[in-house]
Amino acid sequence: MSFKDLGLNEILLKSIAEKGYESPTPVQSQCIPMIIQGHDLLAESQTGTGKTASFTLPMLHMLITRPLKVPVKKTRALVLAPTRELAAQIEDSVKSYGKYTDLKSAVVFGGVNVSTQIKRLKHGCDLLVATPGRLLDLLGQKAVDLSAVEFLVLDEADRMLDMGFIHDIKKVLSALPKQRQNLLFSATFSPEIKKLADGLLNSPKCVQVTKQNSVCETITHSIHLVDQPSKKKMLAYILKSQNLQQVLVFTRTKHGANKLCEQLCKDGISSAAIHGNKSQNARTKALSEFKSGAIRVLVATDIAARGIDIDQLPYVINYELPNVPEDYVHRIGRTGRAGHEGNAISLVSQEELEYLRDIEKLLKRKLNKVQLPGFEAKFSVTESDDTNGSKEIKVNPKRIFQRKKKPNPHKKVLHSAFQGHKQNKQY
Repeated sequence: MSFKDLGLNEILLKSIAEKGYESPTPVQSQCIPMIIQGHDLLAESQTGTGKTASFTLPMLHMLITRPLKVPVKKTRALVLAPTRELAAQIEDSVKSYGKYTDLKSAVVFGGVNVSTQIKRLKHGCDLLVATPGRLLDLLGQKAVDLSAVEFLVLDEADRMLDMGFIHDIKKVLSALPKQRQNLLFSATFSPEIKKLADGLLNSPKCVQVTKQNSVCETITHSIHLVDQPSKKKMLAYILKSQNLQQVLVFTRTKHGANKLCEQLCKDGISSAAIHGNKSQNARTKALSEFKSGAIRVLVATDIAARGIDIDQLPYVINYELPNVPEDYVHRIGRTGRAGHEGNAISLVSQEELEYLRDIEKLLKRKLNKVQLPGFEAKFSVTESDDTNGSKEIKVNPKRIFQRKKKPNPHKKVLHSAFQGHKQNKQY
């Protein structure tokens, strides 16, 4: 099947061809015809499946071909996204695919001067991409008119619910006309998503192109067992010894991302951190430098990484495992795309073994565990089948201290420090 077979306008086909895309992905081949036919849609689609184009292209097609019913300045299509990065990424896609059309687009999100966005919106736009919070601010200032919206997209709806945007979304919906086409995209069909869909969608078509929590078969998983104090050194060693370039590294916290980035820079590895406390200019600069290869490593938190879209990202490293197993799937979904080989490396301490167990249970597979020479952990794991057919991890503490030694009165301070270290580590 080709993009032409989907019924898209010739102007859009020209842009698609220039980007080098020859055939649609499964989610695109299913969603695009349904949207063009005017159906509401509930689609489960994970990162790296071509999801953005699956709603961007048919919306542009409809805006081109459908007669204009409203004044030019009024917004006809609205896309809501959970993060600034994802919103910017979607608008980039709109501009790229719609560059040969007369359609105007805009993106609004927090973290930047609102007056600049208000000035931009005064000129009008056909398609608006927004984060819920900033859009509500603009609605409160009467800087945007949504009374003529014909298309509404909620992208990564599961993440918006996780971030507590449900009340903001409901307020936005109250500003929209009742007669419109609604498209809801989510990485999972959770009960919360189904409840949202029931109240939003009208006789929707459902698309589920990937198995829940599935991962790409072209991704190689490596679990490096390591003691927590050795993590930073191990990461630097892996990056340097293999001369890895363009590596996305995940941490659980913003503070952890900053500290790790500082250490990597001290180790001579060009890095930048991206998270919610960074200014928009800093985040945009970091993403640009990472994509261009100006820096080797981008350290990110889960939420900040939403919207990072690189076709052939070779490595994803979990410096810390996520405490929500589904986030592991989202993280590594940024590598191994479009049939390319990908590598997912995780540095796992003894304290994170429970997270690892949950991830393996979710994936219904055992991940390869290795001990890196020079960084051997003071614990090991054995695995046995549980009743569900997955693997149960059992910790085997290694007896590092074989026998007690009598205190040396001439090395009293050193001995005390050593004993304190021994007491703090429970293997």
